[in-house]
Amino acid sequence: MAQPVQGQPNVQRPMLAPQTDPVMQARIEADFKPVYLAVGGPGHAFAFCQPHKVEKCDMCKLDFTALNRISKIFITNPNLRCPPPPTVLQQKLSQAVTNTKEEGNTLYKHNKHREALAKYNMAANIAVQRPPWESSALFREELSTVISNRSAALFELGDYLGALVDAETVVSIRRNWPKGHFRKAKALVGLRRLPEAEQSVSLGLQFEPNNTLQGGASKTHANTEGE
Repeated sequence: MAQPVQGQPNVQRPMLAPQTDPVMQARIEADFKPVYLAVGGPGHAFAFCQPHKVEKCDMCKLDFTALNRISKIFITNPNLRCPPPPTVLQQKLSQAVTNTKEEGNTLYKHNKHREALAKYNMAANIAVQRPPWESSALFREELSTVISNRSAALFELGDYLGALVDAETVVSIRRNWPKGHFRKAKALVGLRRLPEAEQSVSLGLQFEPNNTLQGGASKTHANTEGE
């Protein structure tokens, strides 16, 4: 009777470390700058500049705000061991932003601008809670839309400077969206800074020439000529 052949025992082979590219390593070392930091806060999980013990230090040119925000997310969510893939989105957060914004829009349409402003503030506070590893494009779209609407509410309340600040924020995070430039132009008109308003409208039209901003450009130009 033939005897079964005994197989070789499974031997786990050690993982070989990848070879370091000397050129890449030299580039990394050339760009390396030591950072002197202190840790503190709950669980000693937050970073601060060592000399001044602040999160953002202009003197040391250090900013640990983003890093500490991630630390806070992990501390408040102990079951979260590592960031999920960027394609995984918090649908409930998006729905909360949309619902709160729409409540503001309804109030705005009924000329309840102060109440609408409160809703837009709430929607903005919800939008900025999106974790930093999720889609930045979605974050910019949600936040810029809410801030744009808040700019409109501030304009209707006569706070033209506040409307301008919000409009400039919209332009900075979503430059190719014509509505942000339109909001900025309206605020500038309210501040009687008409040449700047015309420039803002013209810039918005560069991104979308057929946009209804064209009418705003004509009105702004007429106001400028009338000064």
